[in-house]
Amino acid sequence: MNFLIIMSSAAPGLLAIGTGNLYNDIFYLAVFIVLVAVLAAAIAINRALRSMLKVTMPEVVQEEEQAKFKKKTARKTNWQKTWNTFLGLKPIEQEKDLVIDDHEYDGIVELNNPIPVWFNALFYSTVVFSVVYLLIYQVFGWGLNQDQEYAREMAQAEKEKQEFLAQAANSFDENTIEVDETGTLAVNGKAIFAANCAACHGQAGEGTIGPNLTDRYWLHGGEIKDIFHTIKYGVPDKGMVPWEQTLTPAQIAEVSNYILTLRDTNPANPKPAEGEEVKAYESEGGSAEAATEGGEAPADSTAAAN
Repeated sequence: MNFLIIMSSAAPGLLAIGTGNLYNDIFYLAVFIVLVAVLAAAIAINRALRSMLKVTMPEVVQEEEQAKFKKKTARKTNWQKTWNTFLGLKPIEQEKDLVIDDHEYDGIVELNNPIPVWFNALFYSTVVFSVVYLLIYQVFGWGLNQDQEYAREMAQAEKEKQEFLAQAANSFDENTIEVDETGTLAVNGKAIFAANCAACHGQAGEGTIGPNLTDRYWLHGGEIKDIFHTIKYGVPDKGMVPWEQTLTPAQIAEVSNYILTLRDTNPANPKPAEGEEVKAYESEGGSAEAATEGGEAPADSTAAAN
């Protein structure tokens, strides 16, 4: 029978169980009702036969009930004995056989009770465990020792850290990005800079077609948010393309942090300074805006970076 759950047209939003065929549904319902009626009739007949048996053959019914009672009592007694054995308990009538001679004081005697089964089981299981542990960790070397476990946990932690940084970096934008104090993003950004930015800014950031990234002069601001903004949206009128379609936010965050490491590195053959000088970066206690010599505002709020 292939039952389907269909929507009731009479009550939209309610579920009705059926085959989708009215005649089949009526037939299945009728069969179900007949089966229930047969079951009820069987129960009623069984009760009627039991009543007749009690009237015609009461001794048979009594013997059956006694047998059931004895079986139930025996089962309960066996369970109680098993439980007492497990706990090491003895019947009160056996105490006279457990009394230790010459251990009586002021009418108080000491009993030589056996050690409970559960205690022995626990003790011997610890012995077996210690042998297995010794073989696994000390003899065959199948298990990891403390140093190996530490190394494995550290490797796992480093993997999770990199995954977290990758996920967190993808949520960066020019408003939320901050300097990565751990230096992890900068290390990853070095390769991105060499592959995408060095052609215009030089391998050491000394500047070629693009401006010098190692001095304190910036065309569009030298803070981390400014650099991220410039890389992401580019400077089309200066020939710098927007990189938001090429690099992920994580990669832009990495290369932006790497550019910060180029500050004041004084590479060979630097390109002359361009833009406005930043007297002090935010990390040095300065403001987010570049400090200009003539008091003029900087041309933009973004960094000259590729």
